[in-house]
Amino acid sequence: MTAECGRCAALCCMALAFDKGARFGHDKPAGRPCPNLGRHLCTIHDALEDKGFSGCAAYDCLGAGQRVTQELFGGASWQDEPELMRPMIDAFAHMRLLHSLWELLETALTLPLTPAERQAAEAHIAAIRAPLTRDTVAARATGALQTEVHLFLRGLERHVTGRAPVTLPPPPAPRRPA
Repeated sequence: MTAECGRCAALCCMALAFDKGARFGHDKPAGRPCPNLGRHLCTIHDALEDKGFSGCAAYDCLGAGQRVTQELFGGASWQDEPELMRPMIDAFAHMRLLHSLWELLETALTLPLTPAERQAAEAHIAAIRAPLTRDTVAARATGALQTEVHLFLRGLERHVTGRAPVTLPPPPAPRRPA
């Protein structure tokens, strides 16, 4: 879950959008390479904050970029094969979601979990880390795994708040017409 920019095809610098403001020195729409991008590396990386790009300096893809580039696209780049731009953007969005869930699960492992909760968190992490393909990344990010992780995390509320999770009463049975 550590970004390795040298193993990525500069996906954050191309796929993500940002608006000029306190954290970004200019507007950049999603799917358009940043003007500061030189091949796969930022040409102003050592001076991002000085040049008004503290948002770039603070950004961390949690390793999603290199995983998409290496695992799903075999090291290929949208810069060499422009037809890969859209598939790489889509895969990056899904991988970022998976890696965000992974980060939340790693944080959950720092809580005083029961053995069953710890086992569930580790199983979810293993599912996120399992090899993916271009065809499976979207399903894993938006399907049952995402739902299961969200439900699992919500079930940990008592570890954070000190209260038992709120359970809603079942809905009333439908009335039969008289």
